[in-house]
Amino acid sequence: MTLEQFKSDIISQRQKLLAVAWRMLANEADAEDAVQEVFLRLWSIRGQLDTISNPGGFAMQTTKNICIDKLRMQRTTVDPENVFLGFEEKTPYHDTEKQDSVGIVRRIIDNLPELQRKIIMMRDVEGYELQEIADITGSQTNAVTMNLSRARKKVRDEFIRINAYYKMKEIKK
Repeated sequence: MTLEQFKSDIISQRQKLLAVAWRMLANEADAEDAVQEVFLRLWSIRGQLDTISNPGGFAMQTTKNICIDKLRMQRTTVDPENVFLGFEEKTPYHDTEKQDSVGIVRRIIDNLPELQRKIIMMRDVEGYELQEIADITGSQTNAVTMNLSRARKKVRDEFIRINAYYKMKEIKK
């Protein structure tokens, strides 16, 4: 593809690409960056663009993919220290109790079978989608769902059991 063809087929789509990127990213600067990245990527494969029947559509799909990648990179991770564990009132003991609960949950997760531990961390802490976890672990999506469900149930049951033990211990004092 020549420079003139690139300008007419790809660069001429700039406003449409920007509109899509802005809708997906909800930020003008990020949308501009995404479209610029589209142009760079497509320019680097300009020799292969001659074989594509709809270069404008290809540019649009590339824009969507780049926006999705940017959104994944912006995904915030949840710090286990900041997880809300059902504490409603602030007391002097609140932070200590919260830290104890977070520590218990961490120990329970650390004692899960390796695959369940990885899956629960990727999904609930790092925010990965089920399909992404399946790709990373080399499992089927339904297997990931099953392992995640088992891991969550194990964490919940073990946490309840440990809390019940400590409550009984407090009652006996």
